[in-house]
Amino acid sequence: MGLCGEARPEELRRALTQVGAGEEPEDLRPPETGLVMTRGRIGGDGRPFNLGEATVTRAAVRLSGGETGFAYHLGRDRAKARLAATLDALWQRPALRREIEAALLPVAARRAAEREAEVRRIAATRVNFFTMARGED
Repeated sequence: MGLCGEARPEELRRALTQVGAGEEPEDLRPPETGLVMTRGRIGGDGRPFNLGEATVTRAAVRLSGGETGFAYHLGRDRAKARLAATLDALWQRPALRREIEAALLPVAARRAAEREAEVRRIAATRVNFFTMARGED
C-alpha cells in the first residue's frame, strides 16, 4: 500500500492492466474526499499539537470472491484511491500477490531514483562547520 500511495494514477492503471484484472469491483464505500487533522510535536518528543488539516480521499471495494480492499490518499484524486483499493483487494488473492508486487516494481524504482536525486540535491547545500577555517592568523 505504501507503493500505491506513492504511485501516479497512470502507474496504478498500468499495474491493473498488467495483472489482467478484468472484473469491476463493487464499491463498499464510494471514493470520498474529506479532511483529517494532522498532529505534530516540537522536537519529536514534545507535547502534541494540531498542525492543520489535510485533504484525504478514501475508497473501499469488494471483489466477486469477497476480498476487500481499502485505500487512503492525500489529495482529491478519487480514481487513484479506487485503483489503489482495487489493487489491495486483488493482493488478498494469494495467486496474484507476486504478480501485483512485480507490477508495482517500476513505482518503487521511480521513487528510489527520486529520493536519491533529492539526497544529492540536499547534500550539495550541506555545510560542515568543523572543516571551515576560523580566519585566525
